[in-house]
Amino acid sequence: MDEDYDEELVVSVSDNGNSSRESGSRIQNILGATRIIWTELTAGVGAWGSLKPIVAGLLAVVPFFFLGQHFNRQHRKGFDWALLQLPLVLTLVLWPVLWAWSIVDAYRVAMLSVSEAENRKRALQVIN
Repeated sequence: MDEDYDEELVVSVSDNGNSSRESGSRIQNILGATRIIWTELTAGVGAWGSLKPIVAGLLAVVPFFFLGQHFNRQHRKGFDWALLQLPLVLTLVLWPVLWAWSIVDAYRVAMLSVSEAENRKRALQVIN
């Protein structure tokens, strides 16, 4: 029974002088594979699109300034919440709720802006 599996397989590759064309094709294949992997890793929105919500959330973690809202260009909301926190700081109970909500809101708004931009880009690609 072991005699059936003792065969040797030989693989040979012939070089027809197309090595420069094959290396160009190989580079295109590598670049194409890299592009597909990058698209899958960033969910199709690119590096900044996938990092923007994280940056907004991290900025919102800084207390008292509502930097996540300013990062998302929602300056009025940031200023309003800064004014709202003044009486809330005195309570020490409601202020942490506002602070935690600002982190969630900054992340959520950044995610929505990324998805809206991606939807606009895809709509333009369909039209063209």
